[in-house]
Amino acid sequence: MLELSGVETSYGSIQALFGMTLRADQGQVTTLLGRNGMGKTTTVSSIMGILKPHAGTIRFEGHEIQGQPAYVIAKQGLGLVPEGRQVFPNLSVRENLIATAANYSTDATPWNLERVLDFFPRLRERLDNMGSQLSGGEQQMLAIGRALMLNPKLIILDEATEGLAPLIRQEIWNRLGELKQSGLTILLIDKNIDELSRIADRHYIIEKGRVVWEGDSAALTADPELKLKYLGV
Repeated sequence: MLELSGVETSYGSIQALFGMTLRADQGQVTTLLGRNGMGKTTTVSSIMGILKPHAGTIRFEGHEIQGQPAYVIAKQGLGLVPEGRQVFPNLSVRENLIATAANYSTDATPWNLERVLDFFPRLRERLDNMGSQLSGGEQQMLAIGRALMLNPKLIILDEATEGLAPLIRQEIWNRLGELKQSGLTILLIDKNIDELSRIADRHYIIEKGRVVWEGDSAALTADPELKLKYLGV
């Protein structure tokens, strides 16, 4: 469904991605792993049109999308839960959810307000609260719900559970497992290797803007030296 080939992206004169290559197959969970500053968010920004690559191709459902405006890419069926959540602080939970609602995948049973509130009951309790009044966990639920309201074909989560309390983290992991079971394609960035290995089909480890390893969960968990070399702090 999503394929990057030889993608190179820079911030001005500073190059951040060097021939980035990965693929996310339909209905699978694919992860992008690596220490901070290795190019994970730059990869996401390149996919979503926030940054414009100067080389390589990005294909979504077989069509090249690199360099297109972010809103055009979103309309093709890519949803983003950004790092830091970035909910609208001065809009209510209800307004955050409906502000950009659409059915780009033309699903017969689309995500709508009621379905998102059933998926995250805590948001129903906070429906009239402003985004700035929510806890970090509630904001992350809201950010995921907002992305689902686009009815994407593929959803990208950048640092899915960073900074969240353990109980909230587990709720997010459970919901991501349910999304996978529903057939949604997911590209996921997080540091919790155990949970990622439980739900993911394929992993890519990047270092200094390049893929240095790829494989399935069994291969990742079987190689502690790999985790120590590329993922340890």
